[in-house]
Amino acid sequence: MAVIDVALAGRSYNVHVARDLLDEVAELAAAFIRKPVVPVVADANAKAHHGPRLEKALTAEGRQVAWYEVPSGESSKSWQGLQSLTDWMLAQGVERGDHVFALGGGVVGDLTGFACSILKRGCGFVQIPTTLLAQVDSSVGGKTAINTAAGKNLIGAFHQPSLVLADLTALDTLPDREMRAGYAEVIKYGILGDRDFFEWLVENGAKVVAREPAALEHAVATSVAAKARIVAEDERELSGTRALLNLGHTFGHALEAETGFSDRLLHGEGVALGMVLAARYSARRGMISESEAELVAQAIADVGLPSEISALQLACDGRKLADHMLHDKKMDAGTLPFLLLRSIGAAFLAKDVALDDVASFLDEQLQHR
Repeated sequence: MAVIDVALAGRSYNVHVARDLLDEVAELAAAFIRKPVVPVVADANAKAHHGPRLEKALTAEGRQVAWYEVPSGESSKSWQGLQSLTDWMLAQGVERGDHVFALGGGVVGDLTGFACSILKRGCGFVQIPTTLLAQVDSSVGGKTAINTAAGKNLIGAFHQPSLVLADLTALDTLPDREMRAGYAEVIKYGILGDRDFFEWLVENGAKVVAREPAALEHAVATSVAAKARIVAEDERELSGTRALLNLGHTFGHALEAETGFSDRLLHGEGVALGMVLAARYSARRGMISESEAELVAQAIADVGLPSEISALQLACDGRKLADHMLHDKKMDAGTLPFLLLRSIGAAFLAKDVALDDVASFLDEQLQHR
């Protein structure tokens, strides 16, 4: 088992990475269970696949489970979804000293974490992420949010979990496409700040996606440790360090918006394409070589992730994609910083990027790739 400390002043917590953690939840999370009934929020798929194990582990220690089932998909991260969940939590008698458990992917973690951040001005929660993307990214770091008509994750709060249990056996039931989408957030850590990890993934990425236990644990633990270091340095994204975690997201969110935040393009697939575009745009600006940009594209393509936006067959031009970026959370005084590369393993925040130039670049990508 790997145990990673997310070191925050006065609010540090551990992330456990191993197989079969669901069977040990009553022991590992004992400090966060105060009452006979444990409130658990789960999406329909996670509850069906992993709910019985979680409930068995808790009932064996004399606890009962109160389930709140969230429909799978981004549509649950809404005002209505937030209201329904907080009403349920109040009906369950959740108090400020209690902890709500979140079982599922990023949607459940985001929704539950945000609900806990505002319920009675803040109660605790425990993350039990069941997707690769959630285990290496959204369950760690305290970003919680819902979506609105204006865009994704625009209403939210920083609210750190008290514990994260990343049970690798939960990934056994994950569809292959979801596994690949989560892998995009794994390779992101190599591209943005760890050339050695990137090169390890070039050699071992197929093993990670195939869920080979040793490779998978190393990839998840390394990713979580990388995020923990960044979050500890810049919890609320004020210094610019944490912004590095958004590599690929500005381009990716624009593609997600154009495809309607639908299953046509999963979030991880959008991030994968976004990182390819960030690398190619960096090459276009003379920051890295074209060959290095294509190393990024090839590493992403090699595990079955999309690496060319032409595959999406979008009925739009570069200007429309660039316009989607105007709703990005990182907009500041009318300027949108971009995460670009000085080399593989060295991302930086560029604040001199003109959206007109981005639009022209995207036109080139749409036409020639």
